[in-house]
Amino acid sequence: MSWPVSLVEGELTLRPLRLRDRKAWLELRAKNRSWLTPWEATTPILEEAKSLPTYYEMVAFHRREGKAGRSFSFAIWFAGKLIGQITLGGVSYGAYRGAHIGYWIDESHANKGLTTRAVREVARFGFEELRLHRIEIALRPENAASKRVAEKAGFSFEGLRARYLHIDGGWRDHIVFVKENTRI
Repeated sequence: MSWPVSLVEGELTLRPLRLRDRKAWLELRAKNRSWLTPWEATTPILEEAKSLPTYYEMVAFHRREGKAGRSFSFAIWFAGKLIGQITLGGVSYGAYRGAHIGYWIDESHANKGLTTRAVREVARFGFEELRLHRIEIALRPENAASKRVAEKAGFSFEGLRARYLHIDGGWRDHIVFVKENTRI
C-alpha cells in the first residue's frame, strides 16, 4: 500500500491533511475549541504540553507515520468543506494485526451520520487494505454521541478501561468498542 491514500464515500472524502489546508484546519479547530475540549487528549507532563507541534509539524508527522504504516490520519471533507479528522492509529501487524480509531467532528456537522460514515470507511480501509483483524474505538462513557457512532458503525461493546487516557486534564475512564475482520 502506498501513502497518501484518499477514501471517497459519496460526498464524503477522507484524505491526509496538506500544508495548504492550514487555514481551514486552524479556523475549524478554533471554532470548535469549547465543543472538543471535554474529549481532547491532553498530557500530564507540563513540558510536553508547552511544546505542542505546529500545524506543519503535525502534517509532517502524519505523513511519516502513514508512509511507515503505523498510523493513517485523514481530514474529513464533506461537499468540499473540511469538517473534521479521523485517524486509524496504533497500527500493529504480526500476530495482533490491530489498530484503534479516533475522530473529531465540527459541531455543526454532528448528529448527521457523517462521523459514522467516516468510521465505516476507515474500518473498511483497515480491514481490506491493511488486512487488520481487530479495530477498537475507546471513548468516554459520558460521550453518548460517540457511543452511537461506534454502535451504528458496527462496533460491539467490549468493556471498561479505568483511567485509560489523559483527557481534558485528567486520567479518564473509557469504554471500548471493537470490530473484528471476519474475512481473515
